[in-house]
Amino acid sequence: MIGNSIEILLVEDNPGDVRLTQEVLRDGKLHNNLHVAEDGIEALEFLRRVGSYADAPRPDLVLLDLNLPKKDGREVLAEIKADSNLKRIPVVVLTTSKAEEDVFKAYDLHANCYITKPVDLDQFITVVRSIEEFWFTIVKLPLDGNK
Repeated sequence: MIGNSIEILLVEDNPGDVRLTQEVLRDGKLHNNLHVAEDGIEALEFLRRVGSYADAPRPDLVLLDLNLPKKDGREVLAEIKADSNLKRIPVVVLTTSKAEEDVFKAYDLHANCYITKPVDLDQFITVVRSIEEFWFTIVKLPLDGNK
């Protein structure tokens, strides 16, 4: 993190979930810049600063949906955690899947956290606020020279 500004990459293809997450984080306690990638390929281009993302900031946190077009979240997670320049970025899997197989697979791929998206609006707001609170006020994140 630079100063008090937090960089978050939301990898989500559902426009409703994107809007809601934007609103919750905008009203949050911490100043953040939320960047959105709508599919797995776009997410990896952002993270690797490729093409139109050459000047993209390095995220302090990735919120990753599993069910994405072009390249799914499992593949994205595997590539992030296999990349020595990206592997320290915390990845929170935030998905509708409650399948045990997805939970195991995500942790096998070194997800830092797995959260099932609540369907209820108030619960969704609580979850997003809790993620922000936990990852940016409680957890000590490594300072990364790759910023």
